[in-house]
Amino acid sequence: MKIYNQRVQLLTHQQQADLVNQQANGQFLQLDFDTRQRSRFRATLQNGEAVGIDLPRTGTLKDGDVVQNESGDIIQIFAKPQTLTKVTADNPFELMRGAYHLGNRHVPLMLVEQGQAQHALYFEPDYVLADMLVKLGLTVSEVAHAFEPETGAYGHGGHSHGHDNRLSHADTQSTIVGDLTKATFFL
Repeated sequence: MKIYNQRVQLLTHQQQADLVNQQANGQFLQLDFDTRQRSRFRATLQNGEAVGIDLPRTGTLKDGDVVQNESGDIIQIFAKPQTLTKVTADNPFELMRGAYHLGNRHVPLMLVEQGQAQHALYFEPDYVLADMLVKLGLTVSEVAHAFEPETGAYGHGGHSHGHDNRLSHADTQSTIVGDLTKATFFL
């Protein structure tokens, strides 16, 4: 079993071409968010080949990340669609109110812009939180979607309040929303 132990930051043109061929041959990983948060695990490529991941604790693997083994072999990681709770509202204020309550509970949260003035929140299923949001007047549904929650204001993975945080601040990045100074969410 090959062990991949290094992140690749910049790809050569040859490596980019290799990844295209690997995708055609099923030589890539699709991983859910919980797995992508771990630094050491076994996984199975789409083609059935078993691999090991043994990375330094440098943050969550993100959709599109590439890892390399000591021989120089590379594989690409993709965010696997998983069951999530999707939250929408009739207006931006109500959705912002829901985001406030989820953030106050340190819930890893993904923000998605779905079009002109339409937004949604996504989080891992929790029936208590879903019920709270419904009581706040929000629309809640279960969907299959890749999960890339926000990193937080400082982008380094969080801080401590001196309590056990079962849902830790995830060191992840969402490229879905982009520059919040351009967002219409707060209007």
